[in-house]
Amino acid sequence: MSAGVRQTPAKHRLVVASNRDRADVEGSDIEHLVHFLETGTQSQSPLQNAFPLIALAFSNEGEAELSEGLAALRTLGTIPEIPLQRVDATSREESLALVRALVEGGVGRLARFAASVTSELAILRREREALLENYRALEDAFQARNWEPVTEIFAHDPYVDPKDEGIGQLLATGHVEQLLPVSSHGVAGVALHLHSVPKDGGELVVMLGYVESGEGVAEWTVPYAQVAAGWNFFALPRACGGGARTLRLRVSTTGTEMVGLSLGYPIASERYTARSDAAHADLDLRPLAFRVFTGLAGVRPARMPNMIAPTALLEGHFIEDYRLAVELLSQIVDVSVTPVVPEFQTVRFLEHEHAVVCHPLPSGISAGTIGRAVEPGTISFSASAVIDHPQGAPAAVSFLLAPTNSNARSEVAELARKGAAKPSAFFSGWREVTAQQAININFQLDKPVREPMDLMILSRAVTDTVDFSWLKVSGFRLVKQSAGASHVRQ
Repeated sequence: MSAGVRQTPAKHRLVVASNRDRADVEGSDIEHLVHFLETGTQSQSPLQNAFPLIALAFSNEGEAELSEGLAALRTLGTIPEIPLQRVDATSREESLALVRALVEGGVGRLARFAASVTSELAILRREREALLENYRALEDAFQARNWEPVTEIFAHDPYVDPKDEGIGQLLATGHVEQLLPVSSHGVAGVALHLHSVPKDGGELVVMLGYVESGEGVAEWTVPYAQVAAGWNFFALPRACGGGARTLRLRVSTTGTEMVGLSLGYPIASERYTARSDAAHADLDLRPLAFRVFTGLAGVRPARMPNMIAPTALLEGHFIEDYRLAVELLSQIVDVSVTPVVPEFQTVRFLEHEHAVVCHPLPSGISAGTIGRAVEPGTISFSASAVIDHPQGAPAAVSFLLAPTNSNARSEVAELARKGAAKPSAFFSGWREVTAQQAININFQLDKPVREPMDLMILSRAVTDTVDFSWLKVSGFRLVKQSAGASHVRQ
């Protein structure tokens, strides 16, 4: 290309020269590639759009000025060393052609590629800063939502249908189960809504466990006097950790009074509706009214009237509660040990109430036994008792678990004579019961039973009279467990 032809200025100039040598460069083949460095100026961008690979000097004055200018550029710390080349006037044309071939060839392409990479990095840096700003905004919003130590992550509000009959009978004779549609990770507690609560006479039993492994998490056995109408928060001592699993909530009651456990609005997913062993119209496509909270364990959520701690931690155990079947209760046998011969039947089964009557006598112990009623693995037993007559005299009631191969009357006689049961049996101790108030009896065993056992219901007098002392026992609930986290419920 002729030296007289004007070249289009390059986007990135790769050669630097002194402003004193401008006359030697203008009109040459590399004029469009040269950036002229001026010394003694206060320019904030002395190498704007320049990525010099080489410095060219055509005179002594130009060489001195370039040396001074390049020395000043070194203080920036980001400019690599630029070689300074003196161009002889006799070989000017050949030297400039060689420089052009150098900077527009492979080295030039590499420099242009490096310049484009630098530009891309600058763009990526700006995008990264924008993403960080967006992340900070999201984090601030998240912190604003979760400033409380315990946060509600799911809720089913209570819904009252005018046609509701209530599920109190299901809770008293069996249980109601509810799957929680959230991951177990971080769950610190669950709240249940009760629209009505009896004053006394029974307990609310809530059990939380994992579906996949069958392990229990915790159990709450709460007297009616300790629960409130509205929301009740059942807290865990530590939040659920480890892998995310599915949680199942199981609710039942003991005693003769019915609890008003609230149901939520109908939902489309049958999987997350409340379920029971018995069919009930109110459970048709409706879940329990509940709330799930994550966060710090042992902290009561705001606006919750109370917080209930678990009575038992079930980690590592497969838990199952069961009720005594009507067929078993109907097989109760009178094994009383008393010198009095009564004129009426003291021990019998009430078919329509699924209860047992054990009327005390003035002396001795009235007792009835149910063979093989207690299954292996049973760890606790509970039932409610009341004197079923407004003028009935008070009485004492107790339960005895005896081996199936033992003599029932002998076990009762041993208890009547010594006041203590044989080492092979489990005795609950005596509790007084009156006609005014039903009581709930909880019998926690020291260790799970290994083999099936007989259940004995015992009563005795506590005053000089036993008139109308119709002791009625009902709501038999037993809990059994088996160790091992690998146990999977079939």
